[in-house]
Amino acid sequence: MLPTIVVRDGTVLDGRGSPPRKADVAISGDTIVEVGTIGAVPGAIDIDARGCMVAPGFVNVLSHSYLTLQQDPRGLSDLYQGVTTQVFGEGVSLGPVTGSMTPAMLGLGAIPTGVQSHWPRLHDFLESLETNGVGFNVASFVGAANLRMVVAGVDNRLLSEQELAEACALLDEELENGALGVGSALIYPPGSYADSGELRAFSQVLARHDAVHICHLRSEGQRFLESIEELVDIARTTGARGEIYHLKVAGKSHWHKMSEALQLVESAREDGVRITADVYPYEAGNTLLSAALPPEFRCRDTTVGRTHLNSTGVREQIRERIHREDEDWENLYAASGGADGVTILSEVPALGIRAGEALGSIARRMGHHDPVDTILAVLDALPTAEAAYFIASEDNTRTAFERPWVSVGSDADAQSTETLFAGQPVHPRSFGTFARILSRYTRGIGGQSVEECVRRMTSLPAENFGLAKRGYIAPGGYADLAIFDPSQVEDLATYDNPRVYATGMRHVVVNGQPALSDGVPTGMLAGRALRRSRNGFDAVR
Repeated sequence: MLPTIVVRDGTVLDGRGSPPRKADVAISGDTIVEVGTIGAVPGAIDIDARGCMVAPGFVNVLSHSYLTLQQDPRGLSDLYQGVTTQVFGEGVSLGPVTGSMTPAMLGLGAIPTGVQSHWPRLHDFLESLETNGVGFNVASFVGAANLRMVVAGVDNRLLSEQELAEACALLDEELENGALGVGSALIYPPGSYADSGELRAFSQVLARHDAVHICHLRSEGQRFLESIEELVDIARTTGARGEIYHLKVAGKSHWHKMSEALQLVESAREDGVRITADVYPYEAGNTLLSAALPPEFRCRDTTVGRTHLNSTGVREQIRERIHREDEDWENLYAASGGADGVTILSEVPALGIRAGEALGSIARRMGHHDPVDTILAVLDALPTAEAAYFIASEDNTRTAFERPWVSVGSDADAQSTETLFAGQPVHPRSFGTFARILSRYTRGIGGQSVEECVRRMTSLPAENFGLAKRGYIAPGGYADLAIFDPSQVEDLATYDNPRVYATGMRHVVVNGQPALSDGVPTGMLAGRALRRSRNGFDAVR
């Protein structure tokens, strides 16, 4: 077949870590057909890549864009960074929602107008994105919390033998329909109610499908090492693949544990355990402000939660628990070093709070002696308020990223600078994760080579998750490309000013269609719903 597009005179990074080489890339339809020196092709579109690197499109292994892509399917904050595939499913997924599970149990808060929050099955959601038009390839893990809630709601208890069997049967069905595996979030209820036995049962199903258990660890602080050991043991005893979501250590007093954690994973890998990890290159995590509360005081139903938190007795218990030093729950307030290490990312007009203001500053302005009172006041005014917690060390992230088995995810949604998203909370990682890796992690002493950084963002996650014919540049692969000027790539988003697009990306191609051309979005929505593949054949539909 004659090429329809030829990318000319670029420096090709094949996604597999090979040295860069000068070459043209010919595309026919949605497929790469030739890499080399390509003569004139009548009727083909030429993309000028002089001075640029031509890489496979980046895979965002931890995306929360399942709602924002319904609002604006272009996903501009990620498009400007060269992302072509979004992967969902940390803890919860928009399907399956059935049985004992209600949509409110997803805990997504207020749903924007025109956005659907739940589907009976996971593949229904992904296919709806493709049908309606989406700018990225989309794939998802099944939320481990979904599997639990379908049979037991939000009850804080172990599943019965019959309930666990039903949850495993549902997982088997979702995997047959192309789900990437199971995504657990063991810090948040109701995912935290699962014991190792429940997770092991899910992983036994995953092993039969050669699928992945990807996990937000039970603890990233006090019990960090024990939590890694739990995941490793589950992978070791079941044969399932395992991956650690956003590998980091929470709290300065625990940062020294990173080297031992990496050794735990390295040792397991040497023993044949298939375990990997991903990172985001920021010191602050982002989640709900309510995650600062002890687990028993968090409520997915915001109306019930607001009433509960207004009880004087409950407020006193919360205050006492947060300030107690000998607790073993994941205390994000303490891990952040207190109120000045917590930044409110949501606007709270009722309290005069602007996005990006530190909790400590708000507490002083409100005259609160104890910032826990400020947390409770914000949650009363806006139960779904989000916060950035400065809990991690970017030096630790760099150390982790030295390992060849670590990939990259933003742990964020994809927004834009347009008024559509005005007032929605945003962390700078939404606009900067991949550009930050490409710039800060490839330049200077000790940096990774650009070809190695690109491998971590392309073929590594594609191979781990079974995304066939994605993540590399070679004849027969799908034409997902990120074409960038390495000297111009820069992340510009900050906590004070997070809605700033990254620079340096010149062209982005998704399934052979230009989504970004000469730095300008084209509006093309060529993304597809991807299914996991075990056999290396077409993973689409």
